Amino acid sequence: MQQQKHAHGFASLHVKGSPLILYNAWDAGSAKAVADAGSHAIGTSSWAVAAAQGYEDGESIPLSLVETILSRIVKSVGLPVTADVEGGYSDDPETCAKNIKRIVKHGVVGINFEDRIVSGDGLHTIEAQCARIAAIRSMADALDIPLFINARTDLFFGTGIAPNSWLGEAVERAMSRAYAEAGASGFFVPGLVDLHVITELCSAIELPLNVMVMPGLADTRSLSAAGVARISFGPTPYFNALGAVTQEAATALS
Repeated sequence: MQQQKHAHGFASLHVKGSPLILYNAWDAGSAKAVADAGSHAIGTSSWAVAAAQGYEDGESIPLSLVETILSRIVKSVGLPVTADVEGGYSDDPETCAKNIKRIVKHGVVGINFEDRIVSGDGLHTIEAQCARIAAIRSMADALDIPLFINARTDLFFGTGIAPNSWLGEAVERAMSRAYAEAGASGFFVPGLVDLHVITELCSAIELPLNVMVMPGLADTRSLSAAGVARISFGPTPYFNALGAVTQEAATALS
């Protein structure tokens, strides 16, 4: 019941024009620090989770270890937790669903699920990604958990697609006939910083739009006016924390 309550509460935090801010965590300690700062939810960064354990990004960290980390985060904070699961550790829809079920059973109420082919190049086709999203939605429904599936597209991360085709391709992936119809709850566009394109995308799709803080992205007020519903920080908090440790260690050791 608590997980269902958190899932419904997490979904309600996504409001166009009044974005949820997620300062991403990577372990129980960082999650507690973010919670103590007043966050309404906890989101993880796959890059940071892997790096904190000595792994590269790209599903190199064992799923069993990810489970352990997420379990500790959920048990350490009384907040909804959404996890970056990359590509679900498989290209196959049913295997993805089984892998993500392992994570959901630890109390997680949301996921970031990307359309990049983690083990290869480029993106999954719209049809293939829809099948993967649909399998995850079916799994969550069977558990009676309204899982927030944040469908991430890597269109804006050097996929070779021409910039003048970005908006059309993004809209096609997010429209009701594609990711949303398959069961997605939100649409995540890391790498997109052009405020004009962000504004057009918010107007063109029904799904709440999530952007990631990086150089060139507009401020929160501008993003709110554009209609953004979620702003996340990705691995930046991890970089900042490690930078501070390095600096302080250098001072202590000098």
